[in-house]
Amino acid sequence: MLLTISTTRAPATDLGYLLHKHPDRAQSFAVAAGQAHVFYPEAAPERCTAALLLEVDPIGLVRGHKGQDKDIALGQYVNDRPYAASSMLAVAIKEAFRTALTGRCDARPALAASRIPLAINVPALRCRGGTTLARRVFEPLDWTVEATRNPLTPPEWGDSPYLGLRLTGELRLADALNHLYVLLPVLDDAKHYWVSTEEVDKLIRAGGDWLAGHPEKELITRRYLSHQKKLTRSALARLAEADDTEPEELDNAVPDEPRDQPLAVQRREAILAVLRERGARRVGDLGCGAGALTRDLLREVGIDHVVATDVSARALQLAARHLNLERMPDKQRERLTIFQSSLTYRDDRLAGLDAAVLMEVIEHLDPDRIPALERVVFGAAAPAAVVVTTPNAEYNTHFATLAAGAIMVEKASGAFTIARRTLATPAWRMVTSVWATPGT
Repeated sequence: MLLTISTTRAPATDLGYLLHKHPDRAQSFAVAAGQAHVFYPEAAPERCTAALLLEVDPIGLVRGHKGQDKDIALGQYVNDRPYAASSMLAVAIKEAFRTALTGRCDARPALAASRIPLAINVPALRCRGGTTLARRVFEPLDWTVEATRNPLTPPEWGDSPYLGLRLTGELRLADALNHLYVLLPVLDDAKHYWVSTEEVDKLIRAGGDWLAGHPEKELITRRYLSHQKKLTRSALARLAEADDTEPEELDNAVPDEPRDQPLAVQRREAILAVLRERGARRVGDLGCGAGALTRDLLREVGIDHVVATDVSARALQLAARHLNLERMPDKQRERLTIFQSSLTYRDDRLAGLDAAVLMEVIEHLDPDRIPALERVVFGAAAPAAVVVTTPNAEYNTHFATLAAGAIMVEKASGAFTIARRTLATPAWRMVTSVWATPGT
């Protein structure tokens, strides 16, 4: 991650006094994410530039860190965090320029209190809101904003989620640093560490002089505090004291934002929606695992009977425990048949189903075993419909170029109608395929 700060206020090398970093010396600091380095690519009386380079340790990010953002944890091997400006760079700013953030400079007190021409450049910044959001949060602070999308190669890959951000204006250096400290994680809409009540104090310290009157203060506060409603209300209440905002206005400032449903829940709901649409009454959960989908199927009043199978005896034991099979009421128990079975070997007990569901099953089969599954499911069992989900889009190659959210229906070999639905999510892509025999 790279950040540069330039000034042309003569003598420009006084920037070193304001930052408390000598232009002739390179300095390094240990931060939680890695190593931060401060150096001066140019230092002349006419123009001076200070650079903050953060070298992120990607292994250290996932070793022994609890409570961190889920994007960090899930991206252990492939992650944009070592490269794109985020809360890690904000923390590095605080560590490297701690005194400058307070606006104190004993050597140049008048300069520290003065507005000077500044140019700030962040070459790679993840901004969830694009160039429009970058302008919305920085322009009210007297910045001239140049935000451009970083191109992807090849171009057909689409727009990059990363921006190149350049800010120019005449501001106090301390104000500029505090703007960056608060707004970099706001644009990213994520933090690499757990957000606690201490973050409210940090926000007030860094933004108390400018955030109260900012037109986007509610958005900034919500994002900075990771959408935690209680913390957001607390911060806005403290900001209201400085902005003479009526307390009742806070009720509209913090909307009830539902948390994103886990992808597993989304998958099960999508499956149930398909089954309701088709009016399936006898349903097989093939490869039921621990029984999460089986449980939801039993709760569906429109389903008369559920057949749950798995090749793993251990999985069936877990399913029986999670379903509370021993204490299940007799009436509900009569609606469930559960047994061990392999989907690569014919099993007549699977015949007569209105629908068969293979939820996250197909990706566990070796490619040479898939034809056997096809013969068992589509040939021997021959349910009226088959629903297949997998978190890995590459396992469903019927419509490799189908856009997220699109629906396509096509004939395959004249035997089945195939529909593919794709749901885009931050970390995965859910693929639901429905095969139905002609006429059903």
